[in-house]
Amino acid sequence: MALIVQKYGGTSVGSTEKIKAVAQRVIQSHKMGNRIVVVLSAMAGETDRLTGLALDMQKIPFPREMDMLLATGEQVTVALFAMAVKNAGFDAISLLGSQVSIHTDAMHTKARIQTIDPELINAYLDQGKIVTIAGFQGVSKKGDITTLGRGGSDTTAVALAAAMRADACEIFTDVEGIFTTDPNICTLARKIDHISYDEMLELASLGAKVLDIRSVGLAKRFGVPVHVRSTFSDNIGTWVVEENKIMESMLVSGITYSKNEARITIKKVPDQPGIAAKIFLPISDAGILVDMIIQNTHDGRLTDMTFTVLRRDYDRAMDILKKVAEEIAAEAVTGDKDIAKVSIVGLGMRNHPGIASTMFQIFAKEGINIMMVSTSEIKVSCIIAEKYTELAVRALHDAFALDKENLPAEEID
Repeated sequence: MALIVQKYGGTSVGSTEKIKAVAQRVIQSHKMGNRIVVVLSAMAGETDRLTGLALDMQKIPFPREMDMLLATGEQVTVALFAMAVKNAGFDAISLLGSQVSIHTDAMHTKARIQTIDPELINAYLDQGKIVTIAGFQGVSKKGDITTLGRGGSDTTAVALAAAMRADACEIFTDVEGIFTTDPNICTLARKIDHISYDEMLELASLGAKVLDIRSVGLAKRFGVPVHVRSTFSDNIGTWVVEENKIMESMLVSGITYSKNEARITIKKVPDQPGIAAKIFLPISDAGILVDMIIQNTHDGRLTDMTFTVLRRDYDRAMDILKKVAEEIAAEAVTGDKDIAKVSIVGLGMRNHPGIASTMFQIFAKEGINIMMVSTSEIKVSCIIAEKYTELAVRALHDAFALDKENLPAEEID
């Protein structure tokens, strides 16, 4: 008998018929003797609908009331799911995050889980029930409902699996697993059977949307095996596991991209101690995340500072930096929103030199100019013009032969 946490996303529970189908899938696993905890998202589009209602009331909705509103989406799905299970002749119970003591901090609309008490869940499992829990939500010390932000149901599921020491956490979605790149761009994209936590963390941070990055971080921290698979198929998906459980690491495991980037340059900044802090502290105070940073020195006295932010934060960042530029006597602030970040990720890069140069050669061959570069032990990211994104992804996928499994490194050189 295994303890399994299953999470179903919004497209999986997008209608009452789909909820009934999910109930049947869960029942089949339950009939095999497994103890099942089910985490559900709101129906597809419901969170956006509720957000629209809030915006009709307030231009900037009050965060606490926003959480009260958004949490109702998951409450609907878990109740309907429990009804479907009962109607099929099995026992189920629906629970909210507050009922199962998913304690979070008080940061409304983007709360972080602090502790989970699995006692009530285990009591219902011992009674033979299928337990379904509303994803995306928790409760603060004051007793207020909190929500975890976009992708929060993934985080709920992995956190529950960690707290209950589950045998696995299955993330059911509308794709069959993690692919070497976006199949909508590259028809030769191949499903990956196993991928390490570190690789998945990089892919999630660089634009891959299959798993929320916080859930991957939790899975790595607590050693939770995560199985990403399709709600609409019985095929095996992708296992996200510890590195030592992967028999052989590919040189490059995946290629991802993000079109949510913007580039900002502060020109001719005085090159002296403390200037970087004066530039980035106001950006940080505004809650704006900075990614890549490069510095180009002119003559030892002046330098250009270039960095990237999320495109949604571009206008706010520009407004802040124009004021900063006046204060530090910089020449000007310029920006560009028509960019994209294309990245390659793979554990095999640790032990094989020349990956970045191969990437650069491919871009040169395709006539793609590289604006910025950043690297880590297992990734290389380049900022390029947005119009070349699809070409870059396909060219890299072909160059690293990602349509084939475990290609020897010497075949890529």
